Amino acid sequence: MAVIPWPLSPAAKTLPPAARPPVADDVAGMAAALIQSRQTILPKRLGAPGPGTTELAQILGAAAHAPDHGQILPWRFIVVPQASRPPLAEVFAQALLERDPGATTVQAEQAREKAYRAPVLLLAVVDAARGDADIDLAERTVSAGCAVQNMLLMATAQGYGSALTSGKALKSASLRALFRLAPSEHALCFISIGTVHSRKAARARPPAEAYVSTLDAQHGVVPGF
Repeated sequence: MAVIPWPLSPAAKTLPPAARPPVADDVAGMAAALIQSRQTILPKRLGAPGPGTTELAQILGAAAHAPDHGQILPWRFIVVPQASRPPLAEVFAQALLERDPGATTVQAEQAREKAYRAPVLLLAVVDAARGDADIDLAERTVSAGCAVQNMLLMATAQGYGSALTSGKALKSASLRALFRLAPSEHALCFISIGTVHSRKAARARPPAEAYVSTLDAQHGVVPGF
């Protein structure tokens, strides 16, 4: 098996595209295919089997390759095993009742059910105070987002579906207490991973021209690149 020169050597990067090693194009193509194949699969469409111990270690290990200014590790992930889903289910129901005291028992049960959907469930947490105080929360959150995306891509590469979910329960006192979050910590989102049992058609993605512009020295910011 040929060894893939990844990342490309400095010498290879200076070559014009036609002179680059063919395998470099293969790596770029595989990366593009992986990124483009990632799709949000709602937790209700995910089921067993989920990632095993080795696969989950790979998913979590992928997070370590996210950008991290100052190497302060401003984020962490909390795994929620099946045995710990009942207290989380009660947190979801309590958070609903706190927001809407008139919620029905059926609605409360629907809130509880969300805790049991995906075989692998994690909570992403970012710390606004860890490490260098000059690194603000926005930069820490971007780092956490990159870590999460790395995890989603690894799960996709393993053949699993995944989703991010949020909601007002993340800010509830009962959830913070259950996960023992420090005052400086923020619950960002839940990450669900499992086998895809059904999926919707992939949505159309916007072209780069829809969200990229260029700073022009004479005309200011202009569309495109």
